[in-house]
Amino acid sequence: MSDNGRGRVYVQSAQWGFFFFIAYIGAAVYFVSISDGSFWGVVWGLLQAIVWPAFVVYHVLVLLHV
Repeated sequence: MSDNGRGRVYVQSAQWGFFFFIAYIGAAVYFVSISDGSFWGVVWGLLQAIVWPAFVVYHVLVLLHV
């Protein structure tokens, strides 16, 4: 233990971070590829790649009538 009374905290979430990074890259490639190729289309595709899991959860809950 340290002398100041604080312990050490180890965060071991690197595997999940890598998984989410790969999922974001895949979603970004998909959404940018279906855009019209304009600057704002690409920006919109990158924003969609960030929030697509929220839409999936929403639609699953709608299908389950929750």
